[in-house]
Amino acid sequence: MTSTSALVGNFGQANYMAAKFGIVGLSRAIALDMQRFNVRSNCIAPFAWTRMIDSIPAETPEEKVRVARFQEMTPEKIAPLTVYLASDRAQGITGQIFGVRSNEIFLFNQPRVIRTIHRSDGWTPEKIDQQVRGALAPSFTPLERSSDVFSWDPV
Repeated sequence: MTSTSALVGNFGQANYMAAKFGIVGLSRAIALDMQRFNVRSNCIAPFAWTRMIDSIPAETPEEKVRVARFQEMTPEKIAPLTVYLASDRAQGITGQIFGVRSNEIFLFNQPRVIRTIHRSDGWTPEKIDQQVRGALAPSFTPLERSSDVFSWDPV
């Protein structure tokens, strides 16, 4: 199990984010190294109300609504995907990152090169400054939290 805190981000969770993203790397390494033995490894980022998040503040009406929605997302909603991925029916599905939120299943993308720039004469900090913002900045990933990325109510 990984976490959207690792995949997307959240405030005040540096150690948790690092640990959960390490699980993604470990799972991918297992998938790559063990595929020759038909061993599969996938990650699930669950959305579920657990003791770990039961201290989320709920003082304003908006916070109370948000917490009430979280409380409807139980671990039982995660179990079917977990059982499926462990079954023979999931043969060939390996090295993936899934998310489960109530009745939704997500497939997360993974880090890949999305843009490139080059100079045949090499780089200096000044040359980088002249080119990087115009060429790469439109593809920068914004600093967001899970609530920014998952802006719709669970279904």
